[in-house]
Amino acid sequence: MTAEALQRMLQIDRLGAPLFVSWQLTRDCDLACVHCCTESAPGKPMTGELGRAEALALADDIVAEGVPYVMLCGGEPMVVPHFPEIAERLGAAGIQLKIETNGQRFDTAMAQRLAELPVRSVQISLDADSPEIYARQRPGASLAKVHAACRAVRAAGLPLEVTFAPTRLNIAELPAAITRARELGAFRFNTGALMRIGNAAKNWRKLEPTAAQYETFRAELDRSARAGAGEMELAYLPFRMEDGLRQALDEPPATLLVLPNGRVKASAALPYLVADLRRHSLAQAWQRYCDAWHGRTVRDAMARAIAEPASHAGATALQELAPASADPEEGGHP
Repeated sequence: MTAEALQRMLQIDRLGAPLFVSWQLTRDCDLACVHCCTESAPGKPMTGELGRAEALALADDIVAEGVPYVMLCGGEPMVVPHFPEIAERLGAAGIQLKIETNGQRFDTAMAQRLAELPVRSVQISLDADSPEIYARQRPGASLAKVHAACRAVRAAGLPLEVTFAPTRLNIAELPAAITRARELGAFRFNTGALMRIGNAAKNWRKLEPTAAQYETFRAELDRSARAGAGEMELAYLPFRMEDGLRQALDEPPATLLVLPNGRVKASAALPYLVADLRRHSLAQAWQRYCDAWHGRTVRDAMARAIAEPASHAGATALQELAPASADPEEGGHP
C-alpha cells in the first residue's frame, strides 16, 4: 500500500456524518439460529449493553448530527423494552428507519405504532416455506408467526422486505420462499452467499452449500428475476461477501456499525473497534472511522478478507484499533 493510496481523498472524507447507522440494540434474542452472524441467543445479551437512558442519548446524538437513515436490529430488537422509544425518538426527527426482525414478536400493535413513523422498510427473515425446515435453521421459530408478522406489516401500510440466508439445510426452499414473499407483498427479497461469520463460521462444515447447490441457487435467482421483473426486487448482487468487500476497499461505506455496548466497528467483516460511544460523540466516532479507513491496519486486513474468505470467521474476535494505527506513517488524511 503506497502513501499516495492511503492519502487519497475518500468519499467519506467529504461527509460530516455517516449517511447510515446500523445499530444493534442487543445480542439477546428469542431464537438461536444456526447461522446467526452476531452469535445472538436467548438470554445472552452482550456484556455492557447500553441501558435505556444511554440508548436514548445516543438517539439524540444521531439526530443532532443529521444522520438521514438508521437501521435498528439485533439480536432481536423486539426483546428490548425501550425499542419503541428509540424508534420514535429517531422517527420524530424525520430520520428514515429500517427495522430488522425475525418476526416472532412483531404484531399488529407494533406495526400500527411504527406506521406513525418514517419507516423505509421492515425486514423479516423468511428462510424457508416449510415450517420444519425453517425451525431447523432457526430453532424455536414459528413460520406461522413470521407470515403473520409480514401480513401485519403490509396491513399497516408499511414496506416489507424479506431475507433468505442459504444453507445446506434450506437452499432448495428458494423457489417456494420467493413465491411466498411475493404473495405476502414484499417489495424486495434479499439473499446471497452465506456469510462465514458468527454461528455460521462455527457450523460451516454442516451449513455451507455445495458448489452444485449454489449453481442451482444462482440459476433460480436469475430465472425468477427475469420472470418477475418489476413485481418484487431480487437483491442478490454482490453475491459473495468478498465481492462487497472489494467495493468497500475502493470506497468505504458511509456507515457506522454500532454494537449493543456502544462500540463501533470498522467493518462487519473485520474485528476492529474504532470508537466507543460511551466516551466519544457520534461526530468523534465518525472521524475515527474515517481515519481508520486511511490506515494500513484496516485496509490491509480488508485486502486479506477479500483474498481469504475463511478469515471472515475472525470478525467476531473483537480488537481495539489504536488511533495511531489508523495512519502510522503518513500523518493523517487530507
